[in-house]
Amino acid sequence: MSDFFYLIPISIVLGAIGLVVFLWTLRDGQYDDLDGAAERILYEDDEPRRDQQKNNS
Repeated sequence: MSDFFYLIPISIVLGAIGLVVFLWTLRDGQYDDLDGAAERILYEDDEPRRDQQKNNS
């Protein structure tokens, strides 16, 4: 029973840290564009990269 006296505060502190980190990333704009990165890989650039142009010449 005495184990709960230190496990409960530890779990509350870890939960508060997780909440603070989540709110920090939310305010920082981490979740603003969820589909952009997933769709960006589907589009091919029309111009070759500069390092590929140097290797071909």
